[in-house]
Amino acid sequence: FEQLDLRIAKILKAEEFEGTDKLLVLEIDLGEEKRQLIAGIKQEYSPESLIGKKIVVVANLEPKEIKGKMSQGMLLAVDSSQGPVLLVPEGEVPPGSKIK
Repeated sequence: FEQLDLRIAKILKAEEFEGTDKLLVLEIDLGEEKRQLIAGIKQEYSPESLIGKKIVVVANLEPKEIKGKMSQGMLLAVDSSQGPVLLVPEGEVPPGSKIK
């Protein structure tokens, strides 16, 4: 657990990943930098509902190419019977804040 770099990120932009049924392309703010994530949450979340939302991400993963686009991290979600539910901070927390 200590090796994971968990941080709060703010979703700046979200759009459908053309040609896929489950993926969204997210632009996130990690405080000191912006990154792109590919997330399999399209069936539960519309792109419009995600803009401005703060989420928890694993920030120290190696970038991975998914269907020609780079994903620079991974968001965290709970796998519920209704599908993925995003982990979100309670209260105002700035993007880039480390989770301890």
